[in-house]
Amino acid sequence: MSDAPQGPGSEPDAQTIELATQVFNAAREGESENFRHWLAHGLPPNMRNHKGDSLLMLASYHGHVETTRVLLEHGADPELHNDNGQSPLAGAAYKGDLPMVRLLIEHGAEVNGSSPDGRTALMFAAMFNRPQVVECLLANGADKDARESRGMTALDLARSMGADDSVAQLAG
Repeated sequence: MSDAPQGPGSEPDAQTIELATQVFNAAREGESENFRHWLAHGLPPNMRNHKGDSLLMLASYHGHVETTRVLLEHGADPELHNDNGQSPLAGAAYKGDLPMVRLLIEHGAEVNGSSPDGRTALMFAAMFNRPQVVECLLANGADKDARESRGMTALDLARSMGADDSVAQLAG
């Protein structure tokens, strides 16, 4: 079966596009109650936009813990990467959002998952000097010896970015 359009009427109409826009904006804004209603009435929890960003990716990246929790409880996949290969956990680590990192890990996010260039959530947390997130990731099994595509570890990346707190944590 093909995913290609199947003739007239196969493209989304203006009303469908407007509804999808509303749903993705609600994820960015953290409209938990709307998601409780929509998901209970059949909204796919892994719906993605034109960049491959899932509802979970948008809610988590924008720091909406309750909306993220609602999506996860309704089956949203914490391992659904966007078209750039980014995961919700890596985004939360980059932002230094410890409550979000914990929530995603509790719901099955792969601590050692990586982007296409091999960067892990620990690497992002280390590079951007997020010591609490580094500690949480390590406590949950993050591999500090993992290497990205250029062969650099989280410690190497932290050093290259001048992330002194992360360097101290990872060097010990």
